[in-house]
Amino acid sequence: MLLYAICLLGTVAVYWSVKRLYRIYPSLLLTPLLLAPILIVAALLGSGISYDTYKTGTAWISGMIGPATVALAVPLYKHLHVLKKHARVIGISVLTGALLSVVTSVWLAQTLQLSEQLVDSLAPRSATTPVALAVSGMNGGLPAVTALLVLLTGLLGMVLGPLLIRLLRIRGDIARGVMLGTSAHTAGTAKAFEYGEAAGAISSIAMILTAFVILCAAPWLLHGLGG
Repeated sequence: MLLYAICLLGTVAVYWSVKRLYRIYPSLLLTPLLLAPILIVAALLGSGISYDTYKTGTAWISGMIGPATVALAVPLYKHLHVLKKHARVIGISVLTGALLSVVTSVWLAQTLQLSEQLVDSLAPRSATTPVALAVSGMNGGLPAVTALLVLLTGLLGMVLGPLLIRLLRIRGDIARGVMLGTSAHTAGTAKAFEYGEAAGAISSIAMILTAFVILCAAPWLLHGLGG
């Protein structure tokens, strides 16, 4: 029990510390999405604690994913009038972006002459991790590879998204939210909230719709594109 408590409290302490550090020095290398897992893995390897023990001790944190997702409904409700007003634009933009993410992923993988299994693993990278893993598994992909690609997609979205926003002088919450939520799922949504609650709410919707579109369309697209 003591070891489980150490795993739980240690994880919370690492994430809290990294998040505080990221607020002071907002650099990609210090983002909690990247640095926290690296530090935790290093701590497990150094201490000899098995993954099964760590997983059991931190099960409470994993269980909070559900309530955390439901909590996104609060900013959605606050900005419901904005979502209703721009529902068509948001829907069309997300649909286009989600489909293009799958098509371009398959095209890139085939251009690089990757195996069919890697093509299937790469295709759902723009969806949230649970959906991406489900799509990858259904189509014969490698879940571990898909999880890594989802993480990399989120990190790239957090870096390139703000650069494009500044370069293209994108000022609207709708455009910012849709772009970040569609292209970089949860990582992009976290970044969108830095621009404001409205952008974050729209990004949340975009993230959810993207996951739904990829879940429904990816198997058909992979079949049609030869993936």
